[in-house]
Amino acid sequence: MKKVSLFITAFLALFIGFVGISKANEVNIFSARHYDSDIQLYQKFTEKTGIKVNVVSGKDKALQKRITEEGKDCVADLYITADAGRLGAFQAKGMFQRGASSKAIKAVVPKNFRTAYWTGIAKRARIIYYSPDRVSDSDLRGMSYEDLADPKWKGKVVIRKSNNVYNQSLVASLISNNGKKATAEWAKGVVANMARDSKGNDRAQILAVAAGEADLAVANTYYLALMLSGKKGPEQQAAAKKVKPFFPNQDNRGTHMNISGGGILKHAPNKANAIKLLEFLLTKEAQQHIVNNTFEYPMIDGVRPHKLVVQMGLDFKQDLKTKVSSYGRKQADALEVMLAAKWK
Repeated sequence: MKKVSLFITAFLALFIGFVGISKANEVNIFSARHYDSDIQLYQKFTEKTGIKVNVVSGKDKALQKRITEEGKDCVADLYITADAGRLGAFQAKGMFQRGASSKAIKAVVPKNFRTAYWTGIAKRARIIYYSPDRVSDSDLRGMSYEDLADPKWKGKVVIRKSNNVYNQSLVASLISNNGKKATAEWAKGVVANMARDSKGNDRAQILAVAAGEADLAVANTYYLALMLSGKKGPEQQAAAKKVKPFFPNQDNRGTHMNISGGGILKHAPNKANAIKLLEFLLTKEAQQHIVNNTFEYPMIDGVRPHKLVVQMGLDFKQDLKTKVSSYGRKQADALEVMLAAKWK
């Protein structure tokens, strides 16, 4: 009887082990990216590897809250979002573990776009848009983000609210390069130059310039491409054709770059599969899929952006000096200087 009992125990242990292996043949993503094309990409990963991808989509605050509250019981392996500041701030809370800088990732991702805890998977440029009817090329020659505070642009600038994370990362980069005191004065100058109180998303800023409400707008490049594609309707497509892109800081550090990226969570049950997925997202095949569907810039060399992004110009100087990891570290300071400047 004792031998039978031991046999059953051993069999159950073996069975449970196989179940564990079966369950482990998956990777669980909590994603704040809202692209259907990402799901298509995860399906390609499954076809190639046999690893099932489970996705929970939501807003950053809700996803981060769930991950934090569930702790060791959280089944998520990867947290994917758009903005280095969000990744850096979550890292500061101890929510990631090392592993996002494997040999394969290090080989293709520039070091300023990754850390040991998370890596960029696509790049975004936050640039200036202008009305060619009211602003000449000579007006913009040598212009930088710092020049947005120049009194000559009084009543002519539109930009999103201070609670927008893209703006927080931009201001964080300015603090990294110019210091908090100088950036605080800059923020006051930008507020003084606003054509109206901050409101709306990035497309709303571009639309304001097209409608003559302002001469300059700050927005990410993929928003203009999205409008030009016609996916937001003929009216926005027509409006997008009324503005032109300008890449600031070409005479010094280069245009501000941000990322979409992913980090391996502290209690990830499928860490190895999470690393495999990140590595897959940085292959040429996956990168081409991303840029053709989201209008972002590729993270790796050898991949051409979407033609609507290409026509904005590819020979601009990117800021490869400022580490995107600084955006999270300077995020609180960035919000502080914007609020002190009464940036709504």
